Amino acid sequence: MSHTVSPVGTRAVIVDLPDLDTVMSWHASLVASPLPGQVEAIAAARTVLVCFDAHSSAIAGLNTLRDFQPQSSAEANPREVTIDVVYDGEDLADVAELMGISTEELITRHTQQQWLAAFGGFAPGFTYCVPAAGDQSYTWDVPRRSSPRTAVPAGAVGLAGQFSAVYPRTSPGGWQLLGHTTQPMWDTNAEQPALLQPGDTVRYRQVRESISAEAGSAKEATAGAGVGASQSKKPIVPARPSLKVLDAGLQTLFQDTGRAGHGDIGVNSSGAVDRASAWAANDVVGNASSATLLENIGGIELEALVDTAVCVTGARANVSIGRRNFELGAPVEVKAGQTLTIEPVGGAGNGLRSYVAVRGGLVTDEVLGSNSTDILSGLGPEPVATGDVLKAGRRTARASVGTATTNPFDGTNVLRCVAGPRDDWFGKAEVQRFTEIEWTVTGQSNRVGLRLALPAGSEGTEPEPLQRNHDGELASEGMVSGSIQVPPNGLPVVFLADHPVTGGYPVIATVIDKDLDKAGQLAPGDTVRFELIDFE
Repeated sequence: MSHTVSPVGTRAVIVDLPDLDTVMSWHASLVASPLPGQVEAIAAARTVLVCFDAHSSAIAGLNTLRDFQPQSSAEANPREVTIDVVYDGEDLADVAELMGISTEELITRHTQQQWLAAFGGFAPGFTYCVPAAGDQSYTWDVPRRSSPRTAVPAGAVGLAGQFSAVYPRTSPGGWQLLGHTTQPMWDTNAEQPALLQPGDTVRYRQVRESISAEAGSAKEATAGAGVGASQSKKPIVPARPSLKVLDAGLQTLFQDTGRAGHGDIGVNSSGAVDRASAWAANDVVGNASSATLLENIGGIELEALVDTAVCVTGARANVSIGRRNFELGAPVEVKAGQTLTIEPVGGAGNGLRSYVAVRGGLVTDEVLGSNSTDILSGLGPEPVATGDVLKAGRRTARASVGTATTNPFDGTNVLRCVAGPRDDWFGKAEVQRFTEIEWTVTGQSNRVGLRLALPAGSEGTEPEPLQRNHDGELASEGMVSGSIQVPPNGLPVVFLADHPVTGGYPVIATVIDKDLDKAGQLAPGDTVRFELIDFE
């Protein structure tokens, strides 16, 4: 069985495999018997991405996977899930014409085909389904739309290539739409939030609009019933109103250490972008490193409703209560009625995000074991708004340990990275040029990723965008924080905490884990260069 294994940054390994059947066999084996230090294994069309908890685990995993042979196959007795569909999609007639059949025949084929849930996609609950071998099996090769829609409605049932899937929420998309379903594909409060799990068999069943409408409310109330779902039991955390938000700044989010391990159902880890600053702030006020805190851009004003202790870390900022100023990383006691003000210093190299930890940790709604707000998927609490009242836990595990020093900048803004896994799409000269350009962070950057532009220069002196030496398109594959994708325009995008689980543009290099905090503090207008280092 032929396969190749390549490092992805310093904490992941990607395995290239010949076909989807082999991918599913490898994935099933790695899920059933994880490698030492394995955090998750993410299947895609031709690859399995294996993420680890440390660099040493990834090195060992790379060596193991070179000679790995899967011991487990896909689930012998898979669940069977039926999805009711009203075939009224905007592209139904066009797809039938492309296939040279009638719309009635297209519907017949789609419903007679047994589908196999293969792997998660770009959104929570989005599952790529492929034709399963059986008595009724058809050939599917449906091109994506030449112009993707800016908004595909939740519940839309689509085709693309050999895949069929249901959009779990409204999102952009280029799939050909055959119809819609009222069955929710994602239920945050269920023990298994995604209706479809890899290995499930899927049948689409045609229903009329009237039947679907009548059944809709019942289906929503029992989403996932009969396929192992149950309501999660959230522990009651003692909490009290502690702070009122007088000014939420440009963006303020609840964050913690994230929700790793759910890539198979389209959920990335999220969590604080500058993890070191978040951990340090919690440490100073005596919280566990996983406690929920605030991640802020643009400054914030907080009025204390009770006496409490806070710590501010991250980007350079002026921290004050009235006329009293405090150092970053210092424990600050805020008396009831006092206002804590955090004003960013701004300017190149001063950072973008501030972290505010409150003694006892902030208490808010939890999703999949985390209070983090994921701006791409929409999971987690709503962004903090002016006027909100924040609750904090009543107890803390230990006393303050002193002042933290956590500025992530060293004045160079150089991010170290490991080449690949798709650097061969560019050639050695282009990879070298990628490291020589001083890229500029654009205003379109966010928690999903840093969008980079070429440096400004006089006419005729600006470098050219990166050029591929590879024709065709790359099949979607797993992504990690730090993946540096290069879309067709040749301008890199560095994925951060809220990146999509899979992506279809080649990754020229991957930022190492130790430099991700620095990447998360780069602000629009900052410049950045990349330095290649060896995986070992």
